[in-house]
Formats: sequence, C-alpha cells, structure tokens
Amino acid sequence: MKAALLLAAGLAVAAGPASACRLALALALDVSSSVDEAEYRLQAEGLAAALTDAEVMEAILAPGDPVAVAVYEWSGRRQQVVTAPWTLLREPDDILALADRVGAARRTHADFPTALGHALGFAARLFLSAPACDRRVIDVSGDGANNDGYEPVNAYAAFDLDDVTVNALVVGGVGRPALVRYFQTLVIKGENSFTELAEDYADFGRAMRRKLIREVRPPMILGDAGPHPPLRSLR
Repeated sequence: MKAALLLAAGLAVAAGPASACRLALALALDVSSSVDEAEYRLQAEGLAAALTDAEVMEAILAPGDPVAVAVYEWSGRRQQVVTAPWTLLREPDDILALADRVGAARRTHADFPTALGHALGFAARLFLSAPACDRRVIDVSGDGANNDGYEPVNAYAAFDLDDVTVNALVVGGVGRPALVRYFQTLVIKGENSFTELAEDYADFGRAMRRKLIREVRPPMILGDAGPHPPLRSLR
C-alpha cells in the first residue's frame, strides 16, 4: 500500500502542475513616432472591435481551458508599457471588459523610434508573470522595421523565447514588399508563425480580427481538415 502511494506521488510530481490556460497571448502595439494620434486611435479601437467580434469571441470561449491575454505598447528602447495585464478570458464579460480597457486607453508614448528587438525582449519578461499555458504567442503590430537598439534576432538569442511563437501584423504592408519580407524573415518565429497584412490603420481592425481567430484556434495538424472552415475575407 505504501509503495503504491509513493508511486502515485512520484507520477504526480513527474507530470507537473496542470496548465491554467491553453494560450498566453501578448498583444504588442506600435506607438512609435511614425504612428500619429489618429492612427493610434484607429489601432486601439480596431483591437477593441476585433476582440468583441462574434467569431473571435467564439474562438476565445471555445470549450476547454481559457485564453490569457495581455496588451502592451512599445516604441523606443525603454518605452514599453503594459496597458492591460494578464487576464484570463473565461466568459463574455471578461472579453468585453478587456476591449473597453483597450479602446479607452491613452497613448503612453509618442516621440520615440522603433525598437522592435527591445519590444520582443520586453515580452519575454512579461511572460514571467503569465499563467502556465499550453502555448505562448507574441502578436506584434508595426508599420516599420527596427531603427533603434538591437534587432529581433538578438532578442531571440538573449531572452527565453525558445518556445514562444511570434506572429506579426504589418500595417501598410500591402504596398511595401520589402517591409513584409523584413517581418517574414527577421521577426516572426516558431511553428505555425505567420504574418497578417493591413492596408493602413483604418484596416487594422479587420486584419486583427483575422489574426486573432487564427492565433486562438488550435494549430492545424497536417492532413487534418479541422473543425473550422477557412477564414473568409471581410472585403
């Protein structure tokens, strides 16, 4: 009997604690000097609208463990500010409260360059306070390449981001193939990582909606048709 109890205890320790959620998603919003005040409002309100989209909410509230989301703004080397700390989204009211907070947020910085590597390094520290989740994803939005401090590749080498997937939403990327290539080759990383494009900040909400649905739903397994139909363009 005693041996059986010790074996059970050993198995429990080996298995480790159960995860608190299925996804920890850090949303990183660009507030560098290339983003004017009108564009900032379109970005904040676009994210709020995307979070409260019916299909996005359905994906977040799918059966199983909840999704945890945190939002932060980034620009220069030392200008990263959390505007919404880690929140477990268990029910519609949780999502609505997060959307209200994001939509009503006041811009934290406006006069600093684009330190994209530092923005990603900040996310590594942010994950230290995140719930234990099955997946960790950074969703970084930006309208320009890094022009201050170290590059994303240096952040990936210096910080604990090995098991973190990084996806990108490139604003203005439709007519800027060089910028898209920069994000595709030097920014996104990890299995199933991808880049979403927005024509401009007025298109931010539509692009974010598509991106959130793709991020929140479980990754597709090769050869598996999956339970969800392909995403449809809203245009």
